[in-house]
Amino acid sequence: MARVLRKHWQMYLLLAPVMVYFIVFHYVPMYGVQIAFKDFIATKGITGSPWVGMKHFERFYQSYYFWRLIKNTLGIGLYQLLVGFPVPILLALMINEIRGKWFKKTVQTVTYAPHFLSTVVMVGILVIFLSPDTGMINHLIRAFGGEPISFLTEPGWFKSLYVFSGVWQQMGWSSIIYLAALSGVDPQLHEAARVDGASRLQRIWHVNLPCIMPTIVILLILNTGSILSVGFEKVFLMQNDMNLESSDVFATYVYRSGLLGAQYSFSAAVGLFSNIVNFILLVSVNFIARKAGNTSLW
Repeated sequence: MARVLRKHWQMYLLLAPVMVYFIVFHYVPMYGVQIAFKDFIATKGITGSPWVGMKHFERFYQSYYFWRLIKNTLGIGLYQLLVGFPVPILLALMINEIRGKWFKKTVQTVTYAPHFLSTVVMVGILVIFLSPDTGMINHLIRAFGGEPISFLTEPGWFKSLYVFSGVWQQMGWSSIIYLAALSGVDPQLHEAARVDGASRLQRIWHVNLPCIMPTIVILLILNTGSILSVGFEKVFLMQNDMNLESSDVFATYVYRSGLLGAQYSFSAAVGLFSNIVNFILLVSVNFIARKAGNTSLW
């Protein structure tokens, strides 16, 4: 081991900041997970608080919010996976087929740009465009003889607005890794396909897709393993009392019960539950991918 470290010390030096980050911000905080099994009292600290076992998990399972949180979080996560995962792949395949360098760079710049908008700005754009009184979308609806829709207060619209605005914002950035994978496709495969009379679509289907399939599978596993980790900030900014029925997810519930309600142990149990489910999904999908195609994370 010491010999390997001496030989490749530059590589390990580059790796060190990342390792320190994960240890400090991801592994060390795991010490506090034990409050999910205790009645945490701040004056007694984590070790001095009484142990209550699965009390908080049982309370959460028996609560009114349990199935609503499961339905909303899983619904948004699956919706996001089904819609948001294929779009960057399609975008990368289309950009890869563009031959004009200037036009290709323009398309890439236009599709990458939304990624750099902050979540607050993104939600602000939604509010402005979808306003029932002054929003552009409702002006168009009125122009065609329809009635204005209050998109941001209708529970039925929340998931679609969340997912499709996220797809628009992230599809360009997410396509970069697929473009990198496509750049590694052997040109001789395309030349052989052209000789055999394959059309452009046939070459995309039979050459490009199989070559980037390992990348697709790995990213699918990672995305599936975070289905219940629906981001807090955007949901919280889009959330209001009118759409709470369909917008309440694990992250916002933990915020309300933990930070606002000071139920630290209970909120820790809720957060731990969602992470355990994510871990089970990750391991399950990885196992299926390994058995089906010999491509997996481990």
